[in-house]
Amino acid sequence: SLHDALPISKAHVSKWIAARFLYIAKTQKYKNTFFVPKINFVIVTKQQCTERKGEKTMKMYKKVMAAALAGVMTVSMSATAFAADDDGYILKATNEDSKSSDNDLVIAIEGSVSSMDPANIPDTNAISATRGVYETLVSFDENQELTGKLAESWEVSDDSLTYTFKLRQGVKFQDGTDFNAAAVKANYDRVVNKDNNLRQRRTFIVTNEDGSETPRVDSIETPDDYTLVIKLTQAWAPFINRLTQFCIISPAALEEYGNDIMNHPCGTGPYVCTEWEEGDHTSFKRNDDYWGDKPGVDTVTIKEVPEAGARTAMLQTGEADFIYPTPSDQIEAIKGTDDVNILTTDSNIMRYVTLNMDLEQLSDVKVRQAMNYAIDKDAYIQLMYSGYGKPATSVVPSIIGGYEEQEAYTYDVDKAKELMKEAGYEDGFKLTLWGDNTTQEIKGMTFISQQLAQIGIEVDVQPMEPATVSDKIYVDKEDAEINMWYVNWSASDFTMDGSLRSLLYSTMCPPTSANTAYFNDADFDKDMDEGLATANEEEQAKYYGDAQKIAWEACPWLFLGNDQIIYSTKSYLSGVYVSPDGAFNFANATLAQ
Repeated sequence: SLHDALPISKAHVSKWIAARFLYIAKTQKYKNTFFVPKINFVIVTKQQCTERKGEKTMKMYKKVMAAALAGVMTVSMSATAFAADDDGYILKATNEDSKSSDNDLVIAIEGSVSSMDPANIPDTNAISATRGVYETLVSFDENQELTGKLAESWEVSDDSLTYTFKLRQGVKFQDGTDFNAAAVKANYDRVVNKDNNLRQRRTFIVTNEDGSETPRVDSIETPDDYTLVIKLTQAWAPFINRLTQFCIISPAALEEYGNDIMNHPCGTGPYVCTEWEEGDHTSFKRNDDYWGDKPGVDTVTIKEVPEAGARTAMLQTGEADFIYPTPSDQIEAIKGTDDVNILTTDSNIMRYVTLNMDLEQLSDVKVRQAMNYAIDKDAYIQLMYSGYGKPATSVVPSIIGGYEEQEAYTYDVDKAKELMKEAGYEDGFKLTLWGDNTTQEIKGMTFISQQLAQIGIEVDVQPMEPATVSDKIYVDKEDAEINMWYVNWSASDFTMDGSLRSLLYSTMCPPTSANTAYFNDADFDKDMDEGLATANEEEQAKYYGDAQKIAWEACPWLFLGNDQIIYSTKSYLSGVYVSPDGAFNFANATLAQ
């Protein structure tokens, strides 16, 4: 694979194409469909093209992308996905006796670990990495059942306002500080302090329409070192679920490092972070003083490898023991490796494109509905995931409690054109589409561009480094340049509120949160608030059902789909898995030697 440090030349590409044709000739696979294996290696970012070859190369980039995507679509639409067995195996290793040459776990991921401050993380890769160092009062186990972690037990008052936790004793932070109730309170105080500007603050503080704020927590009391009493201002149905995301940092480390704690992680978890280099890798070593079962590996390294083919090669050669995600078009390439397992599991990951409703051309609901009718979601799922997923049927995946199926925006180009004409945009218009510069994301953005071209919308695909996308998105409204954002979201607390509030509630626009559609609907907000305030499941279903209907009909997004998670692992690795939200857990990793 080609790395950014090397120039991309005709020689590189020519040699690689020649090698692929030889492979095809030998294996008699992919007849007349050469672009399928090629796409992972010829894609470069717009920025790279512009810097290296100027506008001429940018035009070539677009031609290559169009041709590559056309080739992939040809195969994807005709291919049959490998079926998973009852245990989730798409492919099971035939060599189950293979051994690791060392006790050092290497995980290769597509995206970036954007932060090691658990109170200020925007994505599941960062969640995955921080969970190696930090722990929460309660957590979800592998079967998504709530269980105690730093809290051994808890009780809830009859009015659902008071939560009393009995904390685990004998636990120490990695700097030797005792874990106790005061440590939990110190972390809460830090999170809600407005001056710290932490993402997690919005979990505990409600921003009202007039800009005022209302705390969800009335008080936190510490009657003794191992008893914690949290009193809420009003009933808050997903409170316990939200605590699965509230990690506890050493108060002594917070005192010393403040918000630079991301560069000095210190928790109670099974691993100690030894190095975090965003955009490259994050390294850990075993915490030999861990209070629970000690990790089975000496070290863990999370390597950031955006190119899918490179991750696959790392797994096949043993350079990596676990890769995530595994794009479905890589399954065939892995098939001949006898010591690799490929597994799949259901997810709560929603794939969508946000539409900035403040833009004049996107302000008319007819335009946004037309854009949804112009997208062939079945083709999208087949192209991107080889059928391992399903088209979106609501603003949340069906795995989320309170999900209610909506009337689908079935693929209908004629209807889409008619709506564009009614809105006064028969001749279309131009838009930009932002997204991460990974192989898979670029493929998805290019698909969207080609689909919208059918109704006259010319889309300029602009892939960028994830950190760059984030910097451009989380700005004040008056500085916003966003048109569309190709993105995905999963609620790690598995609640409807966690799935929708940060993305569509009116006060959650950037830089506060990720409502990059700038969606503002009073009825939607009211339904979300009513659903959050009641513990009655029937009432929740009504409010959340109404909220889904409002958002679905308003089309603040292009509703794409909900894919299954696919990951691959060496047969000698056990104890590592991916949760439905896309976060991977390596706490109990073991390498057979």
